[in-house]
Amino acid sequence: MQEASHPDYKDEKIEYDINSLDEQVIVNEEEQLPQQPFEEYQFTWRATIVGSLLGCLVAASNTYLGLKIGWTFGASLFGAIFSFAIIKPLSRALPLRWGGGHFGPKENCTAQSAATTAGGLSAGFVSGIPAMYKLGLMTNPKDDAAALILFAISAAFYGLFFAVPLRQHFVVKQELTFPTPRAAAITIQSLHDSVEGEKEAMKKAKWMGIWFAITFFWTLISYWVPFLDTIHILFYIGQSANYTPMMNADEVWRWNFKFDFPFFGAGLMTPGSTVITFFVTTVIIFGVIGPCLVLNGYFVQAYGITSLGATTQSFFLWPGIALMVLTSFAELFVRYDSLWRGIKGGCISIYSGCRQGIVHFKTHILRKSLSDSDAKILAPSVDEDEIFDKDELVPTWWWALGVFISIIFTCVIMGEYFGMPVYQSIIAVILGFLLSFVGVQAAGETDINPTGSIGKMSQLIFSGIPADSLNQLRKNNLMAGNISASAAGQAVDMVGDLKTGQLVGASPKSQFWAQFVASFFAIGVAVGFFILFAAAYPCITSPDIDEKCEFGLVAVKAWYYVTLLLTGGGEPLTKAGINVTICCGVFGLVSPFIREFVVPKKFHRYYPSASSIGIAMINTSPEIPLAMFLGWVGGKIWKRVDPVAYDKYMYSTAGGMIAGQGISAILQAVFKLGNIAPYPYVGSCMYQLLDNCP
Repeated sequence: MQEASHPDYKDEKIEYDINSLDEQVIVNEEEQLPQQPFEEYQFTWRATIVGSLLGCLVAASNTYLGLKIGWTFGASLFGAIFSFAIIKPLSRALPLRWGGGHFGPKENCTAQSAATTAGGLSAGFVSGIPAMYKLGLMTNPKDDAAALILFAISAAFYGLFFAVPLRQHFVVKQELTFPTPRAAAITIQSLHDSVEGEKEAMKKAKWMGIWFAITFFWTLISYWVPFLDTIHILFYIGQSANYTPMMNADEVWRWNFKFDFPFFGAGLMTPGSTVITFFVTTVIIFGVIGPCLVLNGYFVQAYGITSLGATTQSFFLWPGIALMVLTSFAELFVRYDSLWRGIKGGCISIYSGCRQGIVHFKTHILRKSLSDSDAKILAPSVDEDEIFDKDELVPTWWWALGVFISIIFTCVIMGEYFGMPVYQSIIAVILGFLLSFVGVQAAGETDINPTGSIGKMSQLIFSGIPADSLNQLRKNNLMAGNISASAAGQAVDMVGDLKTGQLVGASPKSQFWAQFVASFFAIGVAVGFFILFAAAYPCITSPDIDEKCEFGLVAVKAWYYVTLLLTGGGEPLTKAGINVTICCGVFGLVSPFIREFVVPKKFHRYYPSASSIGIAMINTSPEIPLAMFLGWVGGKIWKRVDPVAYDKYMYSTAGGMIAGQGISAILQAVFKLGNIAPYPYVGSCMYQLLDNCP
């Protein structure tokens, strides 16, 4: 392959990273990626398998974190650094036949693509799928394993094949920044650029490994030692001082300190505007307003939903959902020009690909002769910005045939396992197509993958489509959102990987094969981890939405109540609740427009996050925003004390914390299923009672 110069990106942007989290990434558009020597092999089994296994670690963490708070993390930087740290030494130590040989940046890109793919399919299994169980629309995950696996296959490969035509418009034609994929490309090049780069990569991997080990063993031991899980500081201070309100702050309102390392890591990476908004809103609602209104009798209790009257949780539930949903819609429409460009460009790419697919069908299946016009369709002019040779690109018939089979497959499984009519399945697929354009455009410009709003948009459209029964209407509504959100989310992640490959110079075909193989890992771990956690913690799928649970199920509750709203059902709101919901909805709609068109851009980083306010209203675990706030404060202190180490090792530290507790949580779930008794010592639990232990 002839090395070519990369497009020159002129826009300077400060963007946000890690899928649904707004991790800030400073993107230096003037930084030039160095040229690298020719690599004979870009797709290798060693890179693909190592990357896929690293993605599985992230998938475990995403399942844990997603069930807790509804956020998931991308695996691109984690996969890029750790795959280098694993494969580079082995490439020198092992003989060629056992996986040795040169390991360059393009093969590193293959590993990174595999990690992103394997770790990116968890979103539906921490939101829409559990909501179906909460609504009584499915039986139990073990019995439904076949349906869950087939749904995961549909979402994974639908997104995989659909990402290929999107590349031409969003990666080649548009000079979108794609902050996280660009950061991954620069990271990969820096790892291979020099001996110093390799040494620095090993240091980053060492930091990540140390924090992974600390978090893993700490969380594992906490299964038997409750003090290492939760510390009831306010309760014991109040008990010693015989001050009941302070005891209630812990016992009733759940203000305790929890060693939630993933959220310490999330706080390190998340912008202060998001973290502070989340924490301060939680303090105001569940630390000030709630206790005061329970004390004067306006709310009957702190948490739960009861027929006795409004609770703090039930009162702020719908205002929080209104903020989350309407803000996500407003974030799409505030960039109306990008929205239009994304839809238009995606439709053009799909139209061109379909024309080529029809010609291939005529010539290869029907055995018709090739006309001059057909020849022009099969051999379109090469885009002047395309840096790859034709044999390095994914053939049109690959993705066209893959999309066609995926559509048929989706219609079959939706009808057979979920009772959705064929025409509704096709509508859901088309919505996935159209909303993928929106998702890629949004991720390319802002680094935010709007899978939540994509799912809600599909639900909103499907609310007007009739069904035979109320349960079938709800099932169709939720599955339409699941199909659109999961497939679009997977397509957005994969287009981002193709952007990384464009900058590194890695062949799109090699990345496609890596993503194809890693998709099988993604399917297995996404379904497997969900079934494992649901078996160990039945509250995840219990029809009782108010059942006490180790997980906050924030995203699950949002999907649950939005489905009830759109299909009819749920408890009626009080007049005050309706007024607050309307006010929050209006604020959620106008807030992004105020930020974009009124607030100067230099102050955007200080602008409160409306969606974080909504999440705080729904979240019933105050220890989570507290952990994120402490992580953010710790990061600021670290940056002030040693800014060089902070810039080099912050992501490695956060990644180790997130992955470590995710893997340990899987072992804890296995312990529960094996009936291994926890907490032989309960001295640190409230009143020294086992029932009060975490």
